[in-house]
Amino acid sequence: MAFEGLRSRWHARQLGSDADLATFRTLHTASLASPALREGLNPESVGRSLKHLRTLLGTAAVAIADTHHLLGYDGLSTHHEDQAHHVAGRAIEATTTVVAGPSDLTCTTDGCLVQNAIASPLLVEDRVVGALVALSDRASAGLLRATEEVASWVSGQLELAELDASRHRLMRAEVRALRAQISPHFIYNSLGAIASFVRTDPDRARDLLLEFADFTRYSFRQHGEFTTLAEELRSIERYLLLEQARFGDRLRVTLQVAPEVLGVSVPFLCLQPLVENAVQHGLEANPDGGLISIEARDIDRECMIAIEDNGAGQDPERIRRVLAGIAGDDSVGLANVDERLRAAFGDEYGLVVETAPGAGTRVVVRVPKFAPGVGP
Repeated sequence: MAFEGLRSRWHARQLGSDADLATFRTLHTASLASPALREGLNPESVGRSLKHLRTLLGTAAVAIADTHHLLGYDGLSTHHEDQAHHVAGRAIEATTTVVAGPSDLTCTTDGCLVQNAIASPLLVEDRVVGALVALSDRASAGLLRATEEVASWVSGQLELAELDASRHRLMRAEVRALRAQISPHFIYNSLGAIASFVRTDPDRARDLLLEFADFTRYSFRQHGEFTTLAEELRSIERYLLLEQARFGDRLRVTLQVAPEVLGVSVPFLCLQPLVENAVQHGLEANPDGGLISIEARDIDRECMIAIEDNGAGQDPERIRRVLAGIAGDDSVGLANVDERLRAAFGDEYGLVVETAPGAGTRVVVRVPKFAPGVGP
């Protein structure tokens, strides 16, 4: 019995006070509404979030409208939907909270629990995009403040949704820009190398032509901001096979990849530009050829990918300027890859470049093995 008393007191301390429990319930309810709102303002996202917003406000009904339509209504007295839309329109037009009383919400239904409505505008970057409407049997100062607070929180989630959409648009634009940077000389030289084998080694010419087709198909695919490390390395292998057809024994390649990281998601075309850069600076200016090393390792919660050449190396200050977006020469998409890695995973995942004149170049890419919202 003494043990049972001790356990009861322990649970009471762990659960906290009534205020702590209320705070926990509020945060938990908000967390349930957040994923839907992070998809933006549309009927589907509103439909999934409204019941949680009604729980937050504790009202008979809740509605959300955009600047043109009522996107959703959840709760009792659905015959007030048109009136909720009208009140939302007033808040949107006035860009401030409005209160509607029984005279505005005329109702002939006996015992109806909706007698008042409070509508607060939803703002994204100081632009009114809609309104949140709380419908209740009474309109108190407390409910007015709660509606404004919840509307402000919903606005914050919609702003994050807009930022996510902007980030995706930017990443797609950067991939298009990177495709535009694929060297025409590489295409011409590859086709020239293939042509040189047509008579002397037609089987090899056919194989190289298929590799070229697969390489271009992958590079210009139109879907997905992310791919797997395995697919990115497969494209790099095709690229290097085509370059070896041109350079012969001058181009030497070593590849070490831990099988555990092959399924890790990486931004599309984030490694191939780095390998192209290594060939350009590590081989083309060296008549004796060069060595390109590619390594992918499993390091706890991260995957570390290193691309290294033993070529001429580069000025570290120039690389710093390239990554900062100051230098005009992008070194085959170096800044582009750096920006996309940071946008996808955070600033701590930008490129690390180790180089010096005469000392070759080593570029290190780190990506988390698991990241929310990231996947091919």
